[in-house]
Amino acid sequence: MSMGRLIVFEGTDGSGKATQSKLLRERLLSEGVDCLPLTFPRYGEPSAAAVELYLSGKLGAKPGDVNAYAASTFYAVDRYCSYRQSWGGFYQRGGILIADRYTTSNAVHQASKLPPDERKAFLDWLFGFEYGLLGLPEPTAVFYLDVPTELSERMMRRREAATSTSADIHERDDAYLRACRAVGEQLVADYGWQYVDCSRSGRMRSIEDIHEEIYRRTSALLQRENA
Repeated sequence: MSMGRLIVFEGTDGSGKATQSKLLRERLLSEGVDCLPLTFPRYGEPSAAAVELYLSGKLGAKPGDVNAYAASTFYAVDRYCSYRQSWGGFYQRGGILIADRYTTSNAVHQASKLPPDERKAFLDWLFGFEYGLLGLPEPTAVFYLDVPTELSERMMRRREAATSTSADIHERDDAYLRACRAVGEQLVADYGWQYVDCSRSGRMRSIEDIHEEIYRRTSALLQRENA
């Protein structure tokens, strides 16, 4: 049986992961490529209840109040349930999935809570737990969308004002966001993720420009996979 492909969008907060994952899926569908969307966490689902408690601050007011291993299990349970409930069969039959965040988010956000000399052990545990013990598929490619923290913060504040939504404990902690970005850049280097610079001279690139770059890279990737 031919397993599918899993293309993951990861990146700094406010970098456009949801937008770019949606655009890529729509582009592939328009070309006759069957693919399904994934978004994590699955807010409102029973399997994401612990994640929602964590992000709302009910388990601690700061990200570090819940240790990296505990927080990671919250997200992993939600992913495992989604795999069993909705997309596992599609993937196993060779389907293509486009994910807005995945295990890679645990790698970025939770490793940043740890001292540098403890991160490798955590990442080995995390990937072994989700991809090995839980049997979740490893990504075929990870697009890491990078935006400077200062620019990301401005965009998130505008989004909050426009939508009347409140930031979660990750989004409210500027020092935490900076630590996450530093860890993300290291993960790109260590794990061969696809780096996408979403800004130029302190301003965001256009959504269309970023999409075209991602589409070109994805097309080349799928051609290699199908060769």
